[in-house]
Amino acid sequence: MSQKGIRGVRGMNDILPPESLLWNEFEALVHSWAAAYGYRPLRTPIVEQTALFKRAIGEVTDIVEKEMYAFEDALNGEHLTLRPEGTAGCVRAAIEHNLLHQGPQRLYYWGPMFRHERPQKGRYRQFHQIGVEALGFADPEIDAELIVMGARLWDDLGITDVRLEINSLGDPEERAAHREALVAYFTAHQDELDEDSRRRLSRNPLRILDSKNPAMQPLIEEAPRLLDYLGAETRAHFDAVLALIEAAGIPYRINPRLVRGLDYYNRTVFEWVTPKLGAQGTICAGGRYDGLFAQLGGKPAPAAGFALGVERVLALWEACGGEPPQPELDVYLVHQGEGSAPAAFRLAEALRSSGFSVIVHAGGGSFKSQMKRADASGAEVAVILGESELASETATVKPLRRPGAQRQVPWTQLEEVVAHIQLGSEESDGAGTLA
Repeated sequence: MSQKGIRGVRGMNDILPPESLLWNEFEALVHSWAAAYGYRPLRTPIVEQTALFKRAIGEVTDIVEKEMYAFEDALNGEHLTLRPEGTAGCVRAAIEHNLLHQGPQRLYYWGPMFRHERPQKGRYRQFHQIGVEALGFADPEIDAELIVMGARLWDDLGITDVRLEINSLGDPEERAAHREALVAYFTAHQDELDEDSRRRLSRNPLRILDSKNPAMQPLIEEAPRLLDYLGAETRAHFDAVLALIEAAGIPYRINPRLVRGLDYYNRTVFEWVTPKLGAQGTICAGGRYDGLFAQLGGKPAPAAGFALGVERVLALWEACGGEPPQPELDVYLVHQGEGSAPAAFRLAEALRSSGFSVIVHAGGGSFKSQMKRADASGAEVAVILGESELASETATVKPLRRPGAQRQVPWTQLEEVVAHIQLGSEESDGAGTLA
């Protein structure tokens, strides 16, 4: 009886070469980009207490109600969850380790998140996010800084056709007044609400504005606008953010219906969106969440941040002309004959110690077949060891990508010769020699 092979979990994808090289290149770019603004890396566990997300995100949300991978630990009965987002864990870590006692913190993280939803292009059950969090900053300058960071990243990647949408959710008192108006409005139109909206009406009516149901859009368009309920201080904060991003030359559109799917946001919220990815057009979203520290049991502290979906950004990067880089290989070492393998390993390790990347041929075969492998590898240089080279402690060096004849050189000069071929020069660059 035949058995089917075990396949990966649907919606949790393998990242294979050459795509993985694009991920590596993007990750290196992100580290440099975040460091340029003074943000430092933070790593938190992928498993957290379930209560963290219920308290932070809100129990009446799709994430908590439908999408979390939550389970009971068989060992001790703890209720645990694979993290569906990164901000709650970041703030939990800041509270637990008293990070703000050292002053405000600029932090960023990169890693997998998990949501149990129907997989489709741009939406996966295991997906990756880059999160940027500014903890302990109340000023509108930080809101603007986060937006400017996004604009610079798109510019660094050569991504085009991305636009900024922005709104203010106000402070709790303003949201409460707006909530009353929303409840009155939607109650008067209760027969037009879908099932999700009816459920949210009494507990979280602001989330109705985030409905993706096309039939709900005309009703939502006529709903009371939160911007009309902002007080003088909140409005001044929002106006200051707009003035700063205008000064930075960043176009934007105020979207009064823009709300966040997570309950901890207040004041500034924003999204970067693109028409190039179809229905999954949001590639980055964030805003201010001044109440989250107290909500999680910490001392009240202001905070703001954003997260971007790595899969979506990479898809957009490729749509704008980004391509996986080719692996850079300096040397392919061909060898044949008794005693050639130990010598090949020794020379390869010496070359690697000098900074060269080297593949040593494995699997035997004729020199002709090995040279085909060398050429297909993309290496700059083939280094050949045969019986005559072993006897004379030399190696034959053959350029594969540049003009030039092959030549036999002593092992002690191998590093220098390979370096010359890479530089396309016959002049010494001061490289050392192999012992």
